[in-house]
Amino acid sequence: MKTFVKLCGLTDAAAVALVPDGGAAGFVVGQPGSPRNLAPEVIPGLIDGLSKEAEAWAVVRDPSSALVHQLFDDVEVDRIQVYGTIPSDLEFLEIHHIVPSLPIGRPGSGETDPVVPPAEDYARLHLDVSGDPLPAGSPELPDWETCRRLVDAHPGRKLLLAGGITPQNVGEALQQVRPWGIDVSAGIESSPGHKDAALIKAFLGAVAAYDATPS
Repeated sequence: MKTFVKLCGLTDAAAVALVPDGGAAGFVVGQPGSPRNLAPEVIPGLIDGLSKEAEAWAVVRDPSSALVHQLFDDVEVDRIQVYGTIPSDLEFLEIHHIVPSLPIGRPGSGETDPVVPPAEDYARLHLDVSGDPLPAGSPELPDWETCRRLVDAHPGRKLLLAGGITPQNVGEALQQVRPWGIDVSAGIESSPGHKDAALIKAFLGAVAAYDATPS
């Protein structure tokens, strides 16, 4: 099975053009303290450079229902990844295209496993390190043992692993956790907010090598 790849925190057309077919571009919204933050009105121009076989995701924290409506209706993203609280007054199709981010403790933290919402509400789930990883681009590793336990406990669910993923460790992350998808941001940057084409290609190459290895 081909691993779903999301390149997150994209801010320029050159990086968007490297998003693989069948993958996703992630655009951070509503985080003025982040070097990856974009105004919603900027995103449609970047989506124009995305392969028709790839998805556009907005990445937000505690969004209002108005922002969710704007991102789906005006910006025309395919999915919205949410850290924190999801508005309670969304329409069915909006809920179905929301991707909740579940907080995972760091290795050895002893944090309890997050509550996994029902599949009938959320088709995809995002696993990221607990705390506030969004501004920094999730550079820290979550506990992979916890992530693997969640993957094993929910067969068939589309779980996306994030947090501290780089071209150097993505193969190991995929082998240990075996998620449906992988999410990277800070790990493909030359400096905060600046995506590096060579690192992106190395990352995609490592994922392809994993996918080509017999399980």
